[in-house]
Amino acid sequence: MSTEALRTGTQWLATGGLRPTRQRVALAALLVGDGNDRHVTAESLYASVQDSGERVSLATVYNTLRAFCEAGLMQEITVDGAKSYFDTNTGDHPHFFWEDDRVLTDAPSEELEITRLPQAPDGAEISKIDVVIRLRRT
Repeated sequence: MSTEALRTGTQWLATGGLRPTRQRVALAALLVGDGNDRHVTAESLYASVQDSGERVSLATVYNTLRAFCEAGLMQEITVDGAKSYFDTNTGDHPHFFWEDDRVLTDAPSEELEITRLPQAPDGAEISKIDVVIRLRRT
């Protein structure tokens, strides 16, 4: 991992108020070190960190991704009620889920129009709307 990627990862952790442990910095550098947003699963991030030569357990990857979400650095998108993807872009935006490859990507938010929502039940308010558009190659 480059020194610049590690520096970027460390700064990203600081914005979330997280202590920069060796493992967190390594994972953060993989996620944001090049300045691009990522959609990862715990398993795909684990494979990337193993390829980088760092030693991090899969359990640590899961726990760290949860900590990143709790700190507001990432958001979790659940597909099929069981598979979680983690997105470094925390702004409101829709996603494409490519069913054939099981890959999540950003969808253009400027093309999405939600004109009406159902009223929330009494005693509740809508806190967020997640839009996942499923795609199948033809």
